[in-house]
Amino acid sequence: MEWTVWAGLAAGLLISVVTAPVGVSGAVFLLPVHLSVFGVPSPAITPTNLLFNVVAGPGALWRYRRDGALRGGLARRLVAGTLPGVILGATIRVFALPGPGIFRLLIAALLLPLGLWLCARTLAPARHRPTAAAEPSPAALTALALAVGIVGGIYGIGGGSLLGPVLAARGLPLTRIAPAALAATFATSLIGSATYALLSLAASGDVAPDWWLGLTCGLGGLVGGYLGARLQPRLPETALRLLLGALATAIGALYALQALT
Repeated sequence: MEWTVWAGLAAGLLISVVTAPVGVSGAVFLLPVHLSVFGVPSPAITPTNLLFNVVAGPGALWRYRRDGALRGGLARRLVAGTLPGVILGATIRVFALPGPGIFRLLIAALLLPLGLWLCARTLAPARHRPTAAAEPSPAALTALALAVGIVGGIYGIGGGSLLGPVLAARGLPLTRIAPAALAATFATSLIGSATYALLSLAASGDVAPDWWLGLTCGLGGLVGGYLGARLQPRLPETALRLLLGALATAIGALYALQALT
C-alpha cells in the first residue's frame, strides 16, 4: 500500500507538470500506468481516471484563473457539448466495451493518431500552419465537443484533452485553449464519475472507481497541474508539443502491440 501511495503521487505530479501547460489533464497518459503498473481492472480503470481529473483539475484551473487566462465563452461551449457526450460514453464503456483486449485496441486507436498528429503539426513548415485563429462556429464547436465527450467518457479523459489539439490545429493560441480544455475536462469528469457510480449499481463486474488510487494520483496531479500552469509562459511550446506527441505515439504503439499479440 505504501509504495502505491508514493508511486501514485509521483505519477500524477510528473505527468500533470508536463501536460497542464497545453490543456491536457494528464489522464490520457496516466491511464496506461493504471492499467499496467497498478493493475486496475477494466472497466473500473475509466472512472478511476475520471476521479483523477476531478481531484487534479482545480490546481491548474485556479492558477489559470488567477492569471486571468480563464475567460471568454470557449470554455462554456466546450462544457455544453462534452457533458452529454461523457454520459453516453460512460454507458457505452460499461455495457458495450468491457473487455481488456478491446480496451487496449481503443487506447492504441486514440493515442497513435493523436501523437502522430501532434508531432506532424509541430514539425510542419511555418507556411503550412494556420496564421490566424479560426474558431469553429458555435454549432460546429458544440457538435465536435459532443463527439469528443463520447470518446472521453469511454476512455476516461473527460474530453478536453482531445479538443485541445483540434483547436490548436485551427490556429487558436494555447494560452486560450489550455484553460478552456481543462475546464471542460474537469466538468465532464465530475459528471462522468457520477455516471459510473450510478451504473455500478446496475452493472456487474468492476465498474466503480479505485477510490484510493484515484485520490492519490489526483493529489499529485493537483500540485503538478498548478506548477505546470504557472510554468506555461516560460516553457517553449514546440518542445512541449513534441514531448506530448512522442509520449502518445509510444504508448499507443505499445498497447497496439500488446492487443495484437
